[in-house]
Amino acid sequence: MKNTLQKNRDEEYVTGHGPIITAPSSRHLQHWKIMTETHKQHHFVSLTPSFIMDAVESCGYLCDCRTFALNSYENRVYQVGIDDGDPLIAKFYRPQRWSDEQILEEHQFCFELVEHELPVVAPIVNKRGESLFHFGNFRFALYPRQGGHAPEFDNLDNLLIMGRTLGRMHAIAATKPFLHRPRLDCATFGHASVALISEKFIIPEYKANYDALTHDLLQTTDELLAEVDDTTFIRTHGDCHAGNVLWRGQAPHFVDFDDARTAPAIQDIWMMLSGDRARQTAQLAEIVEGYNEFYNFRPRELRLVEALRTLRILHYCAWLARRWDDPAFPHHFPWFNTVNYWGEHILQLREQMATLQEPALETG
Repeated sequence: MKNTLQKNRDEEYVTGHGPIITAPSSRHLQHWKIMTETHKQHHFVSLTPSFIMDAVESCGYLCDCRTFALNSYENRVYQVGIDDGDPLIAKFYRPQRWSDEQILEEHQFCFELVEHELPVVAPIVNKRGESLFHFGNFRFALYPRQGGHAPEFDNLDNLLIMGRTLGRMHAIAATKPFLHRPRLDCATFGHASVALISEKFIIPEYKANYDALTHDLLQTTDELLAEVDDTTFIRTHGDCHAGNVLWRGQAPHFVDFDDARTAPAIQDIWMMLSGDRARQTAQLAEIVEGYNEFYNFRPRELRLVEALRTLRILHYCAWLARRWDDPAFPHHFPWFNTVNYWGEHILQLREQMATLQEPALETG
């Protein structure tokens, strides 16, 4: 891609430009002002070091006054030093995003995988069998600290191991359904995302292009999903990119099941593919070889890869918009909602529309 906002197929996106702010149109000035004024009232502001340590100590630990914020935007995650013990990871959930039942179902999925000796970093359970805790107005969970480095997906041997691990994971995941976690669908990730951006965020000079382009994208995505409507949906990690995998001891360790949902199995595979078609085909062959040792890969689901990528692109944009009242978002994503951003986003969507017309990947 020649534009400066480029897709990174291991994670989300990588911006190639600096935080150059272009003034929004007058139609959006009042909207920005209102959202900016709400920053100081945002619930996460109350997560001070003292509050974080008090929350952890309410679970019976003694903190050593060291807290370190980790890279997390949807929730807030901290490494907390423990007196006479290894540091813990404290995850404070974004209020009103998930119900208690949905969070506990995520936890139970992790426990189930750990019971089958899958390398998953699961929440800590106290003596009463609890993994979800409450302190003040927050819900939080505690995790052991897991060391490791980012996986090297250029190494085909690593992809073979990833395929085996995901095959084992999906074999367990397919044994029963989620009862409370959501289902990945075009209505939520696609249509709702586009409606939000079109109605409240896209600047006037790009609105017509955005509406026409997203109409075609959604229509094509709906058609692709309908073609494989009979595919099996299982419990998935849901956000299985390189940032949620820690590599240590010749094995991957999966973290952050916060986006776990019912989806086609390919949802946990496609984000590991990168590069041109030949390179992706080689990567896919290694993953599938390992995967098939434990769970049957469904080649028909490869037709969904670009449809799922389209939904991720649309949802990511809407996610930034929905979270703009959180002070962390304007600080870390200052390029969002600028003229430059929308121009690049339109170009990205055009390129994705062209990719949707290409033949699906094959396993070889």
